Amino acid sequence: MKWRQALGILYDNKRVPLKLKGKFYRTAIRPAMLQHVQQISVAEMRMLHWICDYTRRDRVQNEDICDRFGVAPIEEKLIQHWLRWFEHVQRRHSEAPRF
Repeated sequence: MKWRQALGILYDNKRVPLKLKGKFYRTAIRPAMLQHVQQISVAEMRMLHWICDYTRRDRVQNEDICDRFGVAPIEEKLIQHWLRWFEHVQRRHSEAPRF
């Protein structure tokens, strides 16, 4: 992948300023990650529709399907996971190695 090649060159190089690395992350990497979250959400809803044997013609809302299965939207689960990881990182002791 091209972004991996660019990322390796950018982040392995010690002469590239940290500010430029952050700008690249905000403009290229983060939007790609958010796009994948949206794709995961769409894939999840398609699978739930498929399990219920609904088609687009049935015009069943996503919230109704989530309620039927008792499933929270994937975005909420991802946020919970990220917050749990953040709390874990905050609890570590100060001598722990930083990555």
